Amino acid sequence: MAEMEKNEYRDQRLANMGKLEGFGHKPFGRAYNRTGNLAEIRKNYKDELKVSVAGRLVTIRSMGKSIFADIRDGSGKFQVYAQKNALGEQAFDAFKLLDVGDHIGIEGLLFTTHAGEPTIKIEKWVLLSKALLPLPEKWHGLKDVEARYRQRYLDLIANPEVRELFNKRTMAIREIRNYLFEKGFMEVETPMMQSMAGGAAARPFVTRYTALDTDMFLRIAPELYLKRLLVGGFDKVFELNRNFRNEGLSRTHNPEFTMLEIYEAYSDVKGMKELVEGLITNVAQKVFGGLQVKFGEHMINLAPPWREVPYRDLITAKMGSDWYGVPVADARRKAEELGLAIDPSWNHLMVTHEIYEKTIEKTLIQPTFVTRLPADLVPLAKACEDDPACVDVFELEIAGYEIAPGYTEMNDPLEQRKRLEAQAGGAPIDEEFITALEHGMPPAGGMGIGIDRLMMVLSGMEAIRDVILFPQLRPRA
Repeated sequence: MAEMEKNEYRDQRLANMGKLEGFGHKPFGRAYNRTGNLAEIRKNYKDELKVSVAGRLVTIRSMGKSIFADIRDGSGKFQVYAQKNALGEQAFDAFKLLDVGDHIGIEGLLFTTHAGEPTIKIEKWVLLSKALLPLPEKWHGLKDVEARYRQRYLDLIANPEVRELFNKRTMAIREIRNYLFEKGFMEVETPMMQSMAGGAAARPFVTRYTALDTDMFLRIAPELYLKRLLVGGFDKVFELNRNFRNEGLSRTHNPEFTMLEIYEAYSDVKGMKELVEGLITNVAQKVFGGLQVKFGEHMINLAPPWREVPYRDLITAKMGSDWYGVPVADARRKAEELGLAIDPSWNHLMVTHEIYEKTIEKTLIQPTFVTRLPADLVPLAKACEDDPACVDVFELEIAGYEIAPGYTEMNDPLEQRKRLEAQAGGAPIDEEFITALEHGMPPAGGMGIGIDRLMMVLSGMEAIRDVILFPQLRPRA
């Protein structure tokens, strides 16, 4: 039924397009010279000022010998007024053939209606693009909720709040860059197609490089290349770009995601804490209006200093002070009693981390630095000086999500080799990275910030698809 209605609407619009062509209006025009965008016209409003504007018709209200309509461009909306006496009979009759969704260009004079609405009285108009399919009238009422993501362009047209969210995302990324530039960081680009997928533990996407007859990988992280730049003498670098991980779709995971990675020579995890506090609070204040953000039922306070708590303390608070002395079989049983699915082959560390990720992490609503993680979980970080079983790192948790891991980076090539080989379990490691470290990498702090998750928190959106313009979706059946 819906498809039949769509075809009927399309047939009617095609008929209107033919009639418009009969009036001399080509359905798909070229560039149009504007006085300014609609927001600028409204800001600089003066009675009787002549303007030239362009936009999409979003409402049409016919009143016999006159028509009020609204047009919208990327900056906002403005009312326009077509009058038969002013336009002439032919131009007015042609205007009546326009449909909601059509793009038009207008020349006219500004005036204010009796209702106090700034309006453009049309003197001339031209068709710029004919819309052959109708826009949704009540987009929120669509039963297919995924249609908002599959046809994001309609979502942006129909829902100004969605457009505003993505405007804020763009502004936030600009502020992130500005903040880092002011701190003396240099933005760089590293390969997104790599011969080895390194820098994180994740399943990569595999592609084929035909010219070299070899498999390549879309990167899972830029870390190993950014550290090469530290070896090369760049003291402060960052990269803001895409990573790819061949893993599941969920409310917090998209296989293609935006990551900010930052490295600073002669710094450490403490320097990264100060940097991320400053960066996030700066974006929250400048783009989202303050340090209090609502996320679901929670009000999150981003005002620093943020809480710090060791990983081990969170585990023992949940599982008891004797947890680390519990035999692994008992640990598996206790984890299963929490409702967790535990693989019988998992050791104590893996069981413990499953408890952390599935039951503890989601309770960390206010900004929290979880510190001193087990060394076996983080092979690219330095050990804590007082306990080699822990590494000098943090995981920043906000609203129950990991937003940013930060490290005192490993720069000992001998120890790094041991760690990577242990993680690889017999698979090859990145020998070129080890060679770079052997040329001397300065002590450094490093950090990654998941931009999509950060945007979720700051905007109060509880699904990652809401903050990505074109999220990955399952194919239609």
